[in-house]
Amino acid sequence: MTLFNEHGVEGVSPLATEVSRSTVRCSLRFSQSVSSSVSPDDQQLGSAMAAFSTSSSRPYHIVIFGASGFTGQFVVEEVARTASEGPKGNLKWAVAGRNRTKLEKVVEQAAGALSKPELKSEVDILIADVGDPDSLAAMCKQAVIVLSCVGPFLESMQLNYHDQAAEKGVYIVGSCGFDSIPADIGVIYTRDQFKGTLTSIESFLTASAGPEGGCIHDGTWQSAIYGLADSDKLRSLRKKFGHKPLPVVGTKIKRRGTLFYSNELQQYAIPFMGSDPSVVKRTQRYLNEELNESPVQYGAYVGVGGISNIFKLVFAGLMFFFLVKFSFGRNLLMKFPEFFSFGFFSKEGPTRKQMEGASFRFIFLGEGYTEGSDPSEGKPNGKIRTLVKGPEAGYVATPIAMVQAALTMLNESDSLPKTGGVYTPGATFAKTTIVDRLNKHGIQFSVL
Repeated sequence: MTLFNEHGVEGVSPLATEVSRSTVRCSLRFSQSVSSSVSPDDQQLGSAMAAFSTSSSRPYHIVIFGASGFTGQFVVEEVARTASEGPKGNLKWAVAGRNRTKLEKVVEQAAGALSKPELKSEVDILIADVGDPDSLAAMCKQAVIVLSCVGPFLESMQLNYHDQAAEKGVYIVGSCGFDSIPADIGVIYTRDQFKGTLTSIESFLTASAGPEGGCIHDGTWQSAIYGLADSDKLRSLRKKFGHKPLPVVGTKIKRRGTLFYSNELQQYAIPFMGSDPSVVKRTQRYLNEELNESPVQYGAYVGVGGISNIFKLVFAGLMFFFLVKFSFGRNLLMKFPEFFSFGFFSKEGPTRKQMEGASFRFIFLGEGYTEGSDPSEGKPNGKIRTLVKGPEAGYVATPIAMVQAALTMLNESDSLPKTGGVYTPGATFAKTTIVDRLNKHGIQFSVL
């Protein structure tokens, strides 16, 4: 299995693969992922439902690849914090990357932050580099799950590797951080809570900073730069799938404008530019085509605040979209993220105090047909309103989501898709208890 979190637009270019036993794909930075496999010996009738367990040749339940990166350090702490939730109350894990000294420092930092000095002797360190495929293969062979904090872009992987992954019993699950577990699992949660046939959902995201303010590490900024620069390639890639349009059940959802005042948020809002809409659509396609479930239409929006924020957004957006077209412009954007983003992105990233005070809220507004109503007749006659809320999105909620996704895979393999492949979180975890797990760790789902 592999779990990934995109903080930018999904694109192309896996750098390394080892699919005989397990797989990692790596490309643009700041994507979190989990990768795991089931050996062919464990598969029965093409099904990869055997328990994911360690062995003498594969000693680790989890290896965190890219552990010394900005996000990776917080993933290390979250794994250490939740190790007792592993199979039979135990979790054997290691960290991996290209610099042993930096990895040792991250483990030492986690030991201090969590008051667990034993981590310094219990957590093994593996050396692996995206530029050295053999080192990646060696790392993968030792792990049931690889939590990757350095790679990939899932749509190209689905196109190029889904069949190979299915054949080898490898699960590659993308977008498993803040992008896009709250949105993708939130849509499924809302559908499951609705008594009838849910046909459409709109989500409204707001993020709040504490008294110390807040910012995002510029790795996300760089992902957005490269992603937008490669947007033509992404459109071309999507055409290669040859997908038929998903069936529309009930009334077709109305798309909102580029900028509008949201009564739901009591502030101005714009369409969400991240990966959530494409991830949710891929999930709904899987649920419809593979499980014959009714697809849900989805629109995603994000609050931007008042008039002053709109002026900043327009200015920064125009500047960004102009400069990203040229190599010199991309270099300027990457060199001065704070200037071009009005301080929203920085090379240092947020401090721990800033992270402690930050939070996010997703409001989901669903419409559908109540039990006994015919979706082919008339307008929707039922509504539902749900909420997904949690701590700071990038470096608190993302590690929680990633690690709980990995633990769900380890503990609930019987509830995963029947074969390996490249999947979204919703496709992977629709039949699991991941919502309950996230609720216990601060990412909370509720009906309003």
